[in-house]
Amino acid sequence: MELQLRPNKAGGWGASAPRAEIKFDSDGQFDNEYFQETETSSQFRQEYEMRKMKQEAVGLMVSLAINFDIPQDQGLDMISDGLDTLKNMAHDMNEEMDRQVPLMDEIDTKVDRATADLKNTNVRLKDTVNQLRSSRNFCIDIILLIIILGIAAYLYK
Repeated sequence: MELQLRPNKAGGWGASAPRAEIKFDSDGQFDNEYFQETETSSQFRQEYEMRKMKQEAVGLMVSLAINFDIPQDQGLDMISDGLDTLKNMAHDMNEEMDRQVPLMDEIDTKVDRATADLKNTNVRLKDTVNQLRSSRNFCIDIILLIIILGIAAYLYK
């Protein structure tokens, strides 16, 4: 799986075209080795499905109330129940976001550390390449100097 995030004009982050040089360890394989369903995630999924069915039922009841002219109080009660369900769902989503924010902060910290390490490694690599190049040139200069001295000595005799 490939992913790239870039800052957008609004100050947030948005997905852009995938790049081949950014890869996750999973290589696109999402089997049980990488993602195992826990009891918490299973409960969350069941609760989500139940709330989804409730919301659909409330929507159906509201549409029936409108279509069959159920008294206004009953219709408003159904709408109130639907709004309560939506409120509870929004509260649960907020709690889930609160649980995920520290994880995202940890990932951000690790990415910053990896970026700093990469910059440090690039600087060290550049210095090493410059040292090798200068020592190689020094050796070539000495060899050329010896050859020139040899030619000068041969011509001078």
